[in-house]
Amino acid sequence: MIRGSVYAPGLAVATLATLAAAYVSDHYGAPLTLMCLLFGLSMSFLAEDTRLEPGLAIASRTLLRWGIVLVATRITFGQIVQLGPAALLAVVAIVAITLSSSVFLARRFGFSGAFGALCGGAVAICGASAAMAFASLLGERRTPQAQLTLVLVGISAMSTLAMTVYPILARHLHFSDVQAGFMLGASIHDVAQSLGAGYSFSPAAGENAAIVKLTRVALLAPAMMVVAVFFPKDPEARISTFILPWFVVGFFGLAAINSFGLIPAVVAEGSSKAAAALLACAVTATGIRSNMKSLTEHGLRPLLIIVIATVIALMLSILAAKFLIPA
Repeated sequence: MIRGSVYAPGLAVATLATLAAAYVSDHYGAPLTLMCLLFGLSMSFLAEDTRLEPGLAIASRTLLRWGIVLVATRITFGQIVQLGPAALLAVVAIVAITLSSSVFLARRFGFSGAFGALCGGAVAICGASAAMAFASLLGERRTPQAQLTLVLVGISAMSTLAMTVYPILARHLHFSDVQAGFMLGASIHDVAQSLGAGYSFSPAAGENAAIVKLTRVALLAPAMMVVAVFFPKDPEARISTFILPWFVVGFFGLAAINSFGLIPAVVAEGSSKAAAALLACAVTATGIRSNMKSLTEHGLRPLLIIVIATVIALMLSILAAKFLIPA
């Protein structure tokens, strides 16, 4: 048997389910990540078929990691410099405080620090993409598929709610376009919802939200480096030599190449679409591989961590927009 044929059944199932989810998302305006999750979870009974496991594992791990690398084509270091030192430091502080608070909350609620890092990374950086990246870094032993799926469900719900409510809140606070763009870009989880909220406030706010949000995305790799130090691959071992995962190195390298303008616009656009497709397929495969029974094992407590972390990120973003960002 050809080696590739071992992966074909699982990859085919994940791909077809992702296409179906994309069709529903495109025609009814539902978030793609949420649709991929729902389609994947509805097919979780297929995880019992051993013929599908190799392909589903490839989709939820390898395709995910390549998707993370290609996300870097959205980022240039020039965009980060554009923010200015005060705004940049505020974004870094918001990410760091949100991430560390989530680890603390998880331990207080009886979960592992790794689960807190998974929740915090998703809230603080870029939603589902960050959750998948952190899960890949931490491994299934510490962040099982069921926990990852629960985080993805919570993040999708909170991000969609934020896209609707946060622009109203920004108007109520009488924020300028620049202040509103900063707040929306610094607090909303997923890239699409963050930009959608920004442009619903005003075109200028949307542009500013895009820069702030992509700066948060650029912090994905540094945040993963920090988490890798505190949660080494072997939980019992101390790190003697620190080696970054290949996809983190790839992320940094591609962002650097893009910063020098060496990637043509058409290639960057294609790579961005490929990243979205790979990440969507990884989300679908994760849903299929999840154990539905274990999703409800801990009740609503895991989702409470995401909710509190979301409130922390929002409050910090409001304070930074009000006192550090000129109107």
